[in-house]
Amino acid sequence: MIAGFTPRRANGRRQHVVAVVAFDGVVLGDLSTACEVFGLAKRKDGRPAYEVRVCSGSVHVESMHVALHVPWRLSSLADADTVIVPGVNDVNRPVPASVLRGIRRAAERGARVASICTGAFVLAATGVLDGLRATTHWLAAADLARRHPSIDLDANVLYVDNGRVLTSAGAAAGFDLCLHMVRRDLGADVAASVARLAVMPLERAGGQAQFIEHAPPFEAPGAMTPLLTWLEQNLSRELPLPVIARRAAMSTRTLSRRFREQVGGTPAAWVAHARVRRVQQLLETTDLAIEQVAAEAGFGSAAVMREHFGTVVGTNPLSYRRAFSRVDRSA
Repeated sequence: MIAGFTPRRANGRRQHVVAVVAFDGVVLGDLSTACEVFGLAKRKDGRPAYEVRVCSGSVHVESMHVALHVPWRLSSLADADTVIVPGVNDVNRPVPASVLRGIRRAAERGARVASICTGAFVLAATGVLDGLRATTHWLAAADLARRHPSIDLDANVLYVDNGRVLTSAGAAAGFDLCLHMVRRDLGADVAASVARLAVMPLERAGGQAQFIEHAPPFEAPGAMTPLLTWLEQNLSRELPLPVIARRAAMSTRTLSRRFREQVGGTPAAWVAHARVRRVQQLLETTDLAIEQVAAEAGFGSAAVMREHFGTVVGTNPLSYRRAFSRVDRSA
């Protein structure tokens, strides 16, 4: 038996119970992702590997677009081996105390609990994430960090696995997280089969950066804004510190001091991060060769680009292109 996979016996079958929590305002896509992934997983003999239960405090739950008839009550959390907490469409919407209590008790008795997207706000409200590394959708990350400073928030990854407590970023990252749990429970072959049945790519590594429209690496008020705009427009050029200083009409020493005060880092770090963002854009929207991408972004070579890209994004350029390219190559 694979470590961490706790089967149960139901109607003569050994099954692992997955309880997906529903509540008013639940993000339907997150809920359905969990149901789909765990529902598709089969053992070698063809029997379902999991018993999936959607549960809530009442029979009817209101989602943004539909009303749901939920077959299981919160008492199912007491029997669950895995508890999935989907996102909530409004993080300011109160979640019933009974839901929070049921999730917390499940975690305390050793059940595996996992949140998808803004479900991290619900999980955080139970106290389960205190002191742990976690993630959520990048748009909501700052709000979650402000509300729950005890959480070690990493907004740059697809999912975080702490063993019994897991969190994921938004949308497709929820699929990655659920598939990761299937692979952890039942092995790579079963996870690959689920991915094929769902017509989805195989699970991406949790450390891979979230696919987002990145804001500039540092926001700079006042006098630095025109300089940052110029840098963004000239990333393909060589941009050593003296060149940037001349553009800013400052000495290199003054520029370095003011840049750190207003932007929060060095000019070189800002340029390197901006170039990585440019690489992401080119990988998503063009079919340029990797060497051309490196040149367009201002990296001296493809090797240098790969090093910086891996540090910032958490994967290599080719893998990123395979996952996120919007270029239609069917022609």
